[in-house]
Amino acid sequence: MITISKNAQEHFTLLLSNEPKYTQIRIFIVNPGTPQAECGVAFCPKNEIEESDVQLKYDKFFVYVNKNILSYLKNAQIDLIVDKLGSQLTLKAPYAKNNFSKKSFSSLEEKIEYFLSLEINPQLSMHGGQVHLIKIDQNGIATIQFSGGCNGCSMIGSTLKEIVERKLLSSFPEIKKVCDKTEHLHGQHSFY
Repeated sequence: MITISKNAQEHFTLLLSNEPKYTQIRIFIVNPGTPQAECGVAFCPKNEIEESDVQLKYDKFFVYVNKNILSYLKNAQIDLIVDKLGSQLTLKAPYAKNNFSKKSFSSLEEKIEYFLSLEINPQLSMHGGQVHLIKIDQNGIATIQFSGGCNGCSMIGSTLKEIVERKLLSSFPEIKKVCDKTEHLHGQHSFY
C-alpha cells in the first residue's frame, strides 16, 4: 500500500528513538479527494491511536492511517532525498486529490478522461480550449488531442509538458509518456 524507502525507514527509526516509548508514525491527508488535498506525516503517540486506524507494519515501527483515507494512499511512496544541502522527506500520493477507486470506472481510459475533465479542462477553458484522451497504448503512452483555443496556440508545447503531461504522470503511474496528435492550425480560434 505505502512504500517507504530504506533511507526513509532508517530516518523514521532515528527520529522515533528520541520520542517517548510506543510513539509511532501517522500518515494523514487533509481534504482528501479534493484539489486542496495535502498529505502529511506526524508522530503518533500511543494515546492517539484510534479505532478507525489501520496499522501498517514496517521493520522497526508501525504506521497508522485512518481506514477512510486508505484508498487515497494507493501507490503512495515515502522517500528521504539526501543531497549536498541536506535531506528532505518526500511523500508522493498520486490518488490523494482524486480517489478514482470510489468511482466506478471500467477502464484506465475512463479514469483519465474523467481526470482531464475535472483537473485540466477547467484551466484550459479559461482560454477557450480543452483536451481529450484519444488512446493509451500497451507501452503506457497516452495520446491526447487539443481543441478550441488550444489548437494552434503558440503556448501549446508548454501546456502539454507543464500542465497535461506533468499532472497525468504524477496521478497515473501506468502512464509513461503523453503525445499530442492535434493537427495544430494557427488561426483566430487560437488563444495566442
